[in-house]
Amino acid sequence: MREMRNSWFVLIAVAFCMSLWLGNDVYAQSGDACADDIVQFCKDVQPGGGRISGCLKAHEKELSSACKEEIAQVQKRWNETAQVCHDDVLKFCKDVQPGGGRIAKCLREHQNELSADCQQKWLKARKKP
Repeated sequence: MREMRNSWFVLIAVAFCMSLWLGNDVYAQSGDACADDIVQFCKDVQPGGGRISGCLKAHEKELSSACKEEIAQVQKRWNETAQVCHDDVLKFCKDVQPGGGRIAKCLREHQNELSADCQQKWLKARKKP
């Protein structure tokens, strides 16, 4: 039972970290579908450091349907990547405390050692559709 709980914890941590890798989170990758929403809700927000993403997240319920759909598609790609990279996190980052981008940093440090499937999925997830 504990093994299963740890597995889910790692999967959730990986999904979260995938969104933080090099600052590419779900909201930052939303692209043109969210351009109007960014102007409407975040025009006074200084870009960088995840601030635009934080603004969009704060206005999540008010976003246009196109923006919400785009974010959902990006999130789906990151979740799929998290599942594929689960074993890599256990292998290289098992002693790293989740949060603050620490697992993402660990994976970056081991990017050349990641499984081929994880590397491939990671690159695909980071690209906009």
